[in-house]
Amino acid sequence: MSDATAVAAAASSTDPAVGLRAVVALRELQESLEQLQVTSARNQGWSWQQIADALRISRQAVHKKYRGLGL
Repeated sequence: MSDATAVAAAASSTDPAVGLRAVVALRELQESLEQLQVTSARNQGWSWQQIADALRISRQAVHKKYRGLGL
């Protein structure tokens, strides 16, 4: 599943196989979007604390998750 509209529609399917595949696709999309925005924030000079506050997680958690990106 790659089309966002199709994924959103599939998420409410009564067929568990379809719905669960949509959950996985949405999770992957969320991870991709988060990484994109964290990278953007760091490139614009945001601190790890500012990013953590925006994501509503700890500074340590966000830094641990993204430190490997060389940010």
